[in-house]
Amino acid sequence: MARTPIMGAGGIVVRGGPRPLIALVQRSKDDAWVLPKGKLKRKEAPIAAAEREVVEETGYKVEIHDYLGAISYKVGRKLKLVEFWRMQALGKTGRKPTDDIKAVQWLPLEAAIKQLELPLEQLFLRNVGPRVLGTTAPVGAPSVARPPVGAPPAAAPSSAPDVARLPLPAIVVAGEGRRSFLQFLLDAFTFRRRSRA
Repeated sequence: MARTPIMGAGGIVVRGGPRPLIALVQRSKDDAWVLPKGKLKRKEAPIAAAEREVVEETGYKVEIHDYLGAISYKVGRKLKLVEFWRMQALGKTGRKPTDDIKAVQWLPLEAAIKQLELPLEQLFLRNVGPRVLGTTAPVGAPSVARPPVGAPPAAAPSSAPDVARLPLPAIVVAGEGRRSFLQFLLDAFTFRRRSRA
């Protein structure tokens, strides 16, 4: 039986300038520095949830660019899948971040990677960071990576990994222009339902 994942979305937010900076947020509950992200609301599209969560947690308006990929990990007995988009900070909203966020910090890529509390997020940002900053050519195909400590064997890269078979914890880095993984699943489900009718 396939697991039903908890779906989340977020963004890697860049503030331009001579030295581009990446936004990290500090959670109030445990003081951990993490990438801005959160759970999807009922019937909310992942890209809309990503924008909402980033705006709520950073206090910045953003412009959404390309889909970056996803990370998956276990929360209790459930699988959580969080998708990320590359975003450009446009300016402050005039509102403070939500109560579950203690602080927002803007750091250069390497400092942001070191500051992140979760090894999975560090690895994800290390993989997508150069693309987010526009310093490398786009990745040709998605790749699956895992943190080095105690990670299960790698799954073969594919354009849409099966959530039920994704190694835990895992990172899927999407090639430029890729659709959201959840959108791919929804399209496949809709096609299957239409073909049965």
